[in-house]
Amino acid sequence: MRIVLPAAEAITPQVTLQVTPQVEALLKIFAGIHSRRELQERLGLSDRENFRKMYLQPAIDKGLVALAFPDQPTSSKQQYYLTEKGKDAVK
Repeated sequence: MRIVLPAAEAITPQVTLQVTPQVEALLKIFAGIHSRRELQERLGLSDRENFRKMYLQPAIDKGLVALAFPDQPTSSKQQYYLTEKGKDAVK
C-alpha cells in the first residue's frame, strides 16, 4: 500500500544558508559599518587579497554584506555593512 500526501502536507527539507567558515567569522565581527581595514584588523588578518577572496567577496556574492557606496565599488573610502539576510544568518 502506497500513501500519497497532499501537497500541503508534503514534507520539504529545510533550506539553510551554506557559508564557509571564513564568511561565518566575518559575519560575527560586524557591529555597524566598517572599512575593509577595520574588518581585517578585527579578524587579525594581514593579507588583503586573501581577505577579499576568501571572506569579503563571498559574503557580498551571497547578499550577506553590502557596500555602503555601491556606485563606487573600488573607492578607498568604501565601507561595508550586514544586510538583513546577513543579520538573520548571524542569529
